[in-house]
Amino acid sequence: MIPPFPVYVFDVDGTLVDSQADICGAVQDVLAARGRTDVTHELLRSYIGRHLVEEFLELGYTLPEAEQMIVEYRGIYAARKHGGTAVYPGIADALARLGGRKSTATTKGTLTTRLVLEQFALLEHFDHVQGTDGFPAKPQPDVLLKSLEALGVRREDCLFVGDSAADMEAGRRGGIATCAVTWGYGEIAELARHHPDFWIDAPHQLLPDY
Repeated sequence: MIPPFPVYVFDVDGTLVDSQADICGAVQDVLAARGRTDVTHELLRSYIGRHLVEEFLELGYTLPEAEQMIVEYRGIYAARKHGGTAVYPGIADALARLGGRKSTATTKGTLTTRLVLEQFALLEHFDHVQGTDGFPAKPQPDVLLKSLEALGVRREDCLFVGDSAADMEAGRRGGIATCAVTWGYGEIAELARHHPDFWIDAPHQLLPDY
């Protein structure tokens, strides 16, 4: 059982919403424009939660190329209007029933994050929305710390809920308790390597009265 926390901060992709079709599809479109059709959905899925620049660099592109590809990706991703994205079962109900204040800590930009939450009727459950806006992405803890700063709360009052090893590492680096979800994109063994404070297999397990 997870004790109640005053503040809950959530990753978005792979934790609140299943967005892999739109994210990986947009990346594949960017790659296809450069003649790359060999990169699988499964490989791209493993990058979700990390910054796109790392992904493109590891796929063999230079930093200037990667930066241009990110610009193209953002346009393609926005044009998809999240048509292939869906809220994970039980998320909306768990957020509605969960006490405490709530925020996000995602690699998406803040504006995009807000639009996603609004489109899927989740925005009403959040006191603050925080994305990665011009500072280091997870596994650096910056986005988490920005979220807590905006709420004016202490690290020890927060539980960070995420699906990736980068989420767990960001929490550890930031001195924030972590909860790993098993329904997202992260490999269980990789998550376990970062020793999450809690594990859940379904959203309702966040509730103190579960």
